[in-house]
Amino acid sequence: MFDAPSIPFTVLAFIAVLGPLVFFHELGHYLVGRWCGIRADVFSVGFGKEIFGWTDKRGTRWKVGWLPLGGYVQFAGDSDAMSTPHELDGSEPQGSFGAAALWKRSLTVLAGPMANFLLAIVILTVFLATYGRIGTPPVAEVVQPGSAAATAGVEPGDRFVSIDGRSMDSFPDIPMAVAHRPGQTLTVVVERNGSERTLTITPRLVEETDQFGNVIKRGMLGVGNQSIELMPVAWYAAPIAAVEECWAITRQIGEVIGQLLFGQRSIKDLGGPLAIAKASGEQASLGMLPFIMFVAMVSLNLGFVNLLPLPMLDGGHLLFNAIEAVRRRPVSIATQQWAFRFGFAALATLMLIVTFNDLSGFGLWQKLAGLIG
Repeated sequence: MFDAPSIPFTVLAFIAVLGPLVFFHELGHYLVGRWCGIRADVFSVGFGKEIFGWTDKRGTRWKVGWLPLGGYVQFAGDSDAMSTPHELDGSEPQGSFGAAALWKRSLTVLAGPMANFLLAIVILTVFLATYGRIGTPPVAEVVQPGSAAATAGVEPGDRFVSIDGRSMDSFPDIPMAVAHRPGQTLTVVVERNGSERTLTITPRLVEETDQFGNVIKRGMLGVGNQSIELMPVAWYAAPIAAVEECWAITRQIGEVIGQLLFGQRSIKDLGGPLAIAKASGEQASLGMLPFIMFVAMVSLNLGFVNLLPLPMLDGGHLLFNAIEAVRRRPVSIATQQWAFRFGFAALATLMLIVTFNDLSGFGLWQKLAGLIG
């Protein structure tokens, strides 16, 4: 069991995670916008009053705000840092965001999330080329008595071929496919003695405690493989393998969000900035390699979440651009403003929920109840 990192260490680790990720996200917007001929007035890492900054020869003000919980690029013609919708009358100056062609605006918006995906791919590429890839075959060397797998008829030596149509290429694919799906009935194909068999398995919810004392709930089949095989990955094959790994993780993120939207998962499972900060400190205390891998995972999450079609997020802007492409004219400014207000309210509500969950995870409410009692 490890001691929990100190608060100052955790804060510094959180800034070390969020700062670079926000920078790369906004840098994606900036570079593609610049390539498309859109001028940027401000590039800010952090919000609030400027701590320090400078203005480059193109007139862009690069600055660092005192609140390191985000950032933004304010392009020429934007009404404010949040790109609040405003009326365009066709007289926007050359180089402003509103004067750019629809495809240029769309590419500029898309570039932010894509920069986060690219960063994760680069990190995983370096790791795979340096350390290799887990090649442990998806074979159940051990089947725990009374487990979901044992109940469904899985036997030691069975090779997992697929779970709900998803191919199992190595043993880590198995827990990844079921961790977020406890209680769901899954169709599993296993190979036994040269022939395939189709089984129905329902992963069971299991609570485990990690090295920091955090309780982790996840679905498990109850199978194990005690051998760990690392397969070398050639440098030219590493980017492809990294893309495959990122796709598998991103697909899992999408499935979890889908479960939340359709009521298959409780909103109590959502974590916010405080939970990310706590995890940042914990991973940083384990060493540089776990911390960098954690950065890659957060980068994937940040890229995916920003593509959700909610106003205020990049996905919301892309949705309005898609509607404009189909209608051959922009969505009315009144509609955009109402959608913006709805998006702001939705995100504010979400932040309240995840902050409540974070504080609950820290045991604050239980402690307060104890004091009151």
